[in-house]
Amino acid sequence: MPHAPRWTGTRSYLADEALQTTVNVAVALGRPLLVKGEPGTGKTLLAHAIADGLDLPLLTWHVKSTTRASDGLYLYDTVARLNDSRFGDRDVRDIEQYIKLGPLGLAFDQSIPERRVVLLIDEVDKADLEFPNDLLHELDAMRFRVAETGREVVAQARPIVVITSNAEKELPDAFLRRCVFHYIEFPDEALLGRICRVHHPHVEDALLAATLRRFLQVRSIPDLKKRPSTSELIDWIAALKLAGVAVEKIEQGVPLAGVLMKHETDSQRAARLRAPAARG
Repeated sequence: MPHAPRWTGTRSYLADEALQTTVNVAVALGRPLLVKGEPGTGKTLLAHAIADGLDLPLLTWHVKSTTRASDGLYLYDTVARLNDSRFGDRDVRDIEQYIKLGPLGLAFDQSIPERRVVLLIDEVDKADLEFPNDLLHELDAMRFRVAETGREVVAQARPIVVITSNAEKELPDAFLRRCVFHYIEFPDEALLGRICRVHHPHVEDALLAATLRRFLQVRSIPDLKKRPSTSELIDWIAALKLAGVAVEKIEQGVPLAGVLMKHETDSQRAARLRAPAARG
């Protein structure tokens, strides 16, 4: 396999050096990258940024509570075949036309051997406890057989696998041993400012500074049911600009708090923040 180019983030996804290094280690080792972090830190978007930065196709697999590892390989649409046998004009003896590859199957079934794909397996901890280990079995094998047709799909290049977790449940040790792990810390004020500049390049310096200070003050309120995330900060800045809210209003309170706070008690706590947000 040709030497993979180094990933350094993208113009729209700013990654610190630690994350860049971890991504490149996972790519080089061919190990799944397991990413954790609080909501809004860019776990899901990371896979999109890796695909964009390395100019590779992206496949996504959003895990549900009922998801099984085999679902990612292929599905046999028996209902469509039954309907065609009764009402359609297709030859139902050709079972292959009713086989639909899942995201993992598509990641293996690439026609260009030298070209890898990025596979996002999103929220792995939503499935039952057997799913992660079954998933690793399929990734280790890098091949599978379609039982209904006998066709064997063999991967020519190992996909770059990004797995996200919201830490809703503990993952098996055997699964963790086979992954490269990274916890995405919530951005500090400087990085938050750079991220906001990507989405709001023309925001006034004073408005951005006041917004960041107030946002971080809101996040520091004890016992919030849901602390506002980066995406809500970006939306808040957009709302403040649209409403023409002055910097002084932000320093006196939390205008348009409903963009940030999603629980009544959190909004009530934020409403009590009346001290100026500015430092010094």
